[in-house]
Amino acid sequence: MSAPPPPPTLVQPPPRKKPVPPKPRRLWWHRLLLGLWYRPVEVMDEARDRSAWSAAVLLCLISGALGIVSVDPFRKQWAMDQRQALELAAIAEAGVLLASLALGVVTHAIARTIGGNGRFEPTVSLFVVLFWVTDLPRLVLATWLPHGSTLVQAVAWTTWGFGYLLAILLIRGQHHLSTLKAGVAVAVQMLASLALLKLGPVR
Repeated sequence: MSAPPPPPTLVQPPPRKKPVPPKPRRLWWHRLLLGLWYRPVEVMDEARDRSAWSAAVLLCLISGALGIVSVDPFRKQWAMDQRQALELAAIAEAGVLLASLALGVVTHAIARTIGGNGRFEPTVSLFVVLFWVTDLPRLVLATWLPHGSTLVQAVAWTTWGFGYLLAILLIRGQHHLSTLKAGVAVAVQMLASLALLKLGPVR
């Protein structure tokens, strides 16, 4: 049995306890979702090593629902058969989730291919979050205004540009890439989203 340690003296001070590192401040949803609009660099730096799957899934569901109710085929189907309309909406929501995940996964894979070293979960989940956060204004307007209206089209272009900029900042910070390489990593996905999701219904 080991002897007890000697009492502290002036020659032998008591051993100091190791300082406990402070816990990282919790990143609440409202700070993440709203902060991406008015202080995106600070928010993405704070969320660099954190996944945001719950916020990503919630935004996918909200955005998918807004996109579904804004199209005429759904409204006509709702007037004819509400049950079938809800079934189609559920299928569409699942498609939105899978497509959003695919966009994030492809972005992460390209970033790693060109020299990035970021983690999978924070990159993919935060990409999905910023993708839909920046598209919400267009989706909200499209539920009230025609898709081909000048206002909806202008908002679509503006929010897409802002989302592209945020995506570059995200990949640059997560994967420690140059701005040019980060832009390359997200270019294909953002162009596809512009053609298929944001400007597809606009005439």
